[in-house]
Amino acid sequence: MNIPATLVMGSSGRIGQLLRLSWPRGAELVWQARCPPPGLAPEAVWDFDWRILDPMADPDGLARAARGAEVILCLAGVVPGSRRNQPLSDNVDLALAAVHAAARAGGARVILTSSAAVYGSQPGLLNEDSPLQPGSGYGRAKAEMELKAAALAAELGVQVTALRIGNIAGLDAALGGWRPGFRLDRFPCGRTPRRSYIGARALARVLAALVAAPALPPVLNVAQPGTVAMGELLQAAGLPYDLQAAPEAAIPDVQLDVSRLMRLLPAGVPLEPGNAGEMASEWTPLAPHLHLPAPLS
Repeated sequence: MNIPATLVMGSSGRIGQLLRLSWPRGAELVWQARCPPPGLAPEAVWDFDWRILDPMADPDGLARAARGAEVILCLAGVVPGSRRNQPLSDNVDLALAAVHAAARAGGARVILTSSAAVYGSQPGLLNEDSPLQPGSGYGRAKAEMELKAAALAAELGVQVTALRIGNIAGLDAALGGWRPGFRLDRFPCGRTPRRSYIGARALARVLAALVAAPALPPVLNVAQPGTVAMGELLQAAGLPYDLQAAPEAAIPDVQLDVSRLMRLLPAGVPLEPGNAGEMASEWTPLAPHLHLPAPLS
């Protein structure tokens, strides 16, 4: 896979750490972070080129970091309950910083990490043309990010794609949020919630393929086909949990339509249906090398 020169923003964050452990070797990458990443696993490092700067406070530094890049992959963002107390609106400002840097650096393409949270809790198969109905502050911030980044990109002549990523196994509310006494909803049919998921290594392969693609649509769902039951994922990882009756408003099955993604991926990047056992086995060896905040109680 011929990966173009790429600036990866937010490289010390959750997804950034996964990519540094799983990204294809030989890619010409510049990794940006606000602070030097702590305790990086030695076996995960090969010629990393770092730029330590605040992309919102230092736009000139970000533009310099983007020089020569054909793609800016913006992983930088704020998740709910951030221990740094960053406002969710920073998701918008970080995306706009990426678009400005791309324009100043000669028109690099920008790939933003959005979220399936922009769809809210709608049932049924959700494609990129489905209405956005975010039900949380995080989802609303990501929807605003998509809108404002697209408007700025059109003004500056920059190509922007927002990736609406489903649950990432290990960074999700179940496997990633597990702690003793963890509870899952159980629906009257006896099942736990089923959601669109993507495994850690599958995500790295897909992101590398999308960075290498010559052009992308404005928005794109990212997940493995089908859905995975959260209970099956915890069982596969050997993590015990309790069950509680699902509230009436809970949706048992939320699935992203990834047919557009499947058509874009090259033949050498297969994307198999989500499988709880495979996702848990991918996550287990990676987890000790990651520096993630403990779940908020």
